[in-house]
Amino acid sequence: MDVHGAVAEGFEPVRDAFAANFEGLGDRGAAVAVYRDGHKVVDLWGGTKDVDGTEPWAHGTAQIVRSATKGVAAAVLLLLRQRGELDLDAPVGEYWPEFKAAGKERTAVWQLLAHRAGVPVLDRPLTPAQAADPVLGAEAVAAQAPVWEPGTDHGYHAQTYSWLTGELVRRVTGRSIGEWVADEIAGPVGADLWIGLPDREIPRVGRVGRVETPERAGGLKTRPKRAVSDAYADPDSLTRRAFAAITPQPDENDPAYRAAVLPASNGIATADGLARFYASLIGEVDGGTRLFTPETVELARGERSAGPDRTLVVATRFGLGYMLHGAASPLLTPTSFGHPGRGGALGLADPETGIALGYVTNGFRKSVTADPRAQALVRAVRRATAG
Repeated sequence: MDVHGAVAEGFEPVRDAFAANFEGLGDRGAAVAVYRDGHKVVDLWGGTKDVDGTEPWAHGTAQIVRSATKGVAAAVLLLLRQRGELDLDAPVGEYWPEFKAAGKERTAVWQLLAHRAGVPVLDRPLTPAQAADPVLGAEAVAAQAPVWEPGTDHGYHAQTYSWLTGELVRRVTGRSIGEWVADEIAGPVGADLWIGLPDREIPRVGRVGRVETPERAGGLKTRPKRAVSDAYADPDSLTRRAFAAITPQPDENDPAYRAAVLPASNGIATADGLARFYASLIGEVDGGTRLFTPETVELARGERSAGPDRTLVVATRFGLGYMLHGAASPLLTPTSFGHPGRGGALGLADPETGIALGYVTNGFRKSVTADPRAQALVRAVRRATAG
């Protein structure tokens, strides 16, 4: 496999790990970018643009990043709080009165971000076409009764996070969350990422698909625990119902799906775009834009949920919209925050080392919180920055 791009001196382990992902972990097409203190130190790509194709991956090829989109959506709410336009401790119903229905009148805004709102499922799932309609999605989640008392526990809001965050942003700003990201994040930072893919960007986005998971990766077993497997196999489990809030499963290569604004699941980014976004959260990028103040960084990565996750059936840790370093989702250091995409992508920032990383791929595995290819790159970056 020919690996293209460059690494700064000292970051050669990342090139080695990236190449090994193709040789031993089955990557078909992928890219990784790393920033340190706002300057790019890794920019690598290889393989094919499409998971089932032959056209080479080019510099600037973009892919759908699934739940890695959630970290971008979280930044919108935190920036609105930073600008004084949103009170994270206020009830959601102050901004979105219809959300008070069915026992949710005291649900606080921060609880949406920390997966504590109690509405990870929809009793009546939406079709992909219905899910793409922001009005229908918002109405469905507003009417939904919580499956636990909001604020008392946590469980991953795999799909409903789209309408929870998207409608709140629309109520506060009058813009869709996709428009807000384009105007206030991607544009100023110079990051190639979108929630709602514009027609002009369609040619650069590759086709994604499922790839097999090896029994072992880097010496670690990749087969999930029995309890996790059982939860995904049971159609009545909270796990299956959360991921099935959109039924049938959308075709992620469908232009209509990619054009929809679903901040839980359908963001599209380059590896550089994802890394550059996270770099801008913790510092100036190439001497330019910084998005988060130090206070907002601390808000983002301050633990709000920890322990057994009702949806994912493993112990998870969340700050405000971001996964935190832990056994289920190892990041760079204990100060890191970020978000994986189910079966592949990863974006993270680490204030301690000044590192931001973005990894995107066209081959998705069964993993949810920690993909072995992304983890191999994280370990390589850890080696490169040690000492």
